[in-house]
Amino acid sequence: MEYAIVDIETTGGYASGCGITEIAILIHDGQSVIERFETLINPLCHIPTYIQALTGINDAMVADSPEFSEIAEQVYRMLVGRIFVAHHVNFDFSFVKHFLQLEGYDLNVPKLCTVRLSRKIRPGLRSYSLGRLCEALQIPISNRHRAGGDAEATAVLFSHLLAWDQDGWIPAMLKKGSGEQMLPPNLPREDFEALPRVPGVYYFRDRSGTPVYVGKAKNLRKRVASHFTGHNPNPQRQQFLRSIYSITYERCGTELMALLLETIEIKRLWPVYNRAMKRPEASFGLYAYEDLNGYLRVVIGRLIKGSVAVHKFYRRAEGINCLYKLVRMFGLCPRLCMLGTCAEASVEHPAQTDGNRCCTARLPAESYNARVRDALQYLEAHLPSFAIVDKGRAEDEQSCIWVENGCLRAMGYISLYADLQVPADVLESLTPYHGNHYMVQMINDYAARHPEKVIQLGSENTHAQTPDHTFP
Repeated sequence: MEYAIVDIETTGGYASGCGITEIAILIHDGQSVIERFETLINPLCHIPTYIQALTGINDAMVADSPEFSEIAEQVYRMLVGRIFVAHHVNFDFSFVKHFLQLEGYDLNVPKLCTVRLSRKIRPGLRSYSLGRLCEALQIPISNRHRAGGDAEATAVLFSHLLAWDQDGWIPAMLKKGSGEQMLPPNLPREDFEALPRVPGVYYFRDRSGTPVYVGKAKNLRKRVASHFTGHNPNPQRQQFLRSIYSITYERCGTELMALLLETIEIKRLWPVYNRAMKRPEASFGLYAYEDLNGYLRVVIGRLIKGSVAVHKFYRRAEGINCLYKLVRMFGLCPRLCMLGTCAEASVEHPAQTDGNRCCTARLPAESYNARVRDALQYLEAHLPSFAIVDKGRAEDEQSCIWVENGCLRAMGYISLYADLQVPADVLESLTPYHGNHYMVQMINDYAARHPEKVIQLGSENTHAQTPDHTFP
C-alpha cells in the first residue's frame, strides 16, 4: 500500500474560481518517502497580495513556471492507484480533482486526512493545525506555507501516525463505506453518528459553540451527510467545512414542523452561512386611504417602513388576486383600486373615456365608503383560523400548529395523556410564535394538501371547540 502525500498553495479558497501556484507530492511506502515531485505552477491569474505575503510566492516567480495542463499527466500518474493523504485533505483534493478534470483525468482514489487521524490517534491536543501539531509532537518543520515544506512535515507526521496507530484507525478509515473522510476535519464522528434518521433541525457550530448554519431535514442523518459529500468547488465551501466543530439537533414530529422551526431559528440566530431565509418576510401590502374627494381607496403597494398595511402579501400577484375578489364581491370601483378603468365608464358615459367619470358619478362617497368598510371587515373576518394536528416526536404525542386570523400564533407538541378538554387548553400548552408570511404560506399549502389533518376553529371565537373534530 502506497500513499501520495500532497500539499498545494493556491490563489484563494475555492477551486472553480482560483488557481494552484505550487504543488508537492511525496510517495510514501508505509516506511519512508520513496519519490518526490515539486513545482511552482503558473495559475494564469494574479496572486492576491495577502497570499503573496503568506506564501512568499508572487506573480514574477510563477511567470515562467508550467501551467497545470503541462503537468496534469504526471500528477495523475503519481496519484492514481495510491491513497491521497493531506492535512485538511478535502481542500487539497478538491483543487487537484477539479484541475485534473479540466484536463480530462477523473481522479477517484481513497483519502486520508491527517487532521482527523491526529485527533483519533493523539486526542486532547490544543490545536490540530499543521504548525501547532508539529510543535506539540516535536516534528521539525521549515519553509512553512510552501508546498514542499508543508508536505515534508506532513510526511513525517504521517510516519508517526502509522507507528502510533495501535487501535487500527487508519485501516478503519480506509474501509469502503466508512464515510470517515467525508466529514469536516474538525468534526468528531460521534456527533455525526448520534444523528437520528427522523425529521428535525440541525445546527453546525464553530469552535466556540456558535451556530454557523441551521438547516431542516426530513431525515437528519441523510441530510447532514449530503453537506459533506462530493467535491463542490464553489466559493466558501472549504471555509464552511473547516468551521464545523460540532453538530446539535432538535427532533421534530414532521417535516413541516422542522421547516417552521428552521425559519424561526435562522431569524433568531442569524447564522453566518445561512442565506435563503434572510430575505424580507413580505414585499407587498393592501393599503386603505381616503382621497381628496372623500372616497376610501384600497390599493396594493410595496411595503414601506413605518407604513401600516391592512394585509401583507409575499408576492404582488397574491395581493392583486385578493383585491380583485373584493372588487367583484362588494362592487368596488376598479379605477379607485388602481386595477384599471371602471367598466361603467364606457357603458354609462361613453364620451368620457379618460376615467374621470365612472360608477362613482352616481354613487356618493358615503355610500361607496360603506362598501369598502364592508370589504375590509370581510377580509379580516375570513382570514382562516385552524389547527394542524399531525405526528409527534414519539408515539404518545402529536404535533400541533395553531393559526388564528391568518397568522401563526403557536406550535408545539401535545401529550396523548394530557387532559385537554377544549382548544383553549391546547393553545395554552403550545409555545407562542410570531410567524412571518413565508411560514404562513407553507402552513396554508400543507393544509390544502392534507385537509384530514386540519381542525377548523370558530371564526368569531377561536377558543370554541368545533363539533366535527376533537383535540386529543
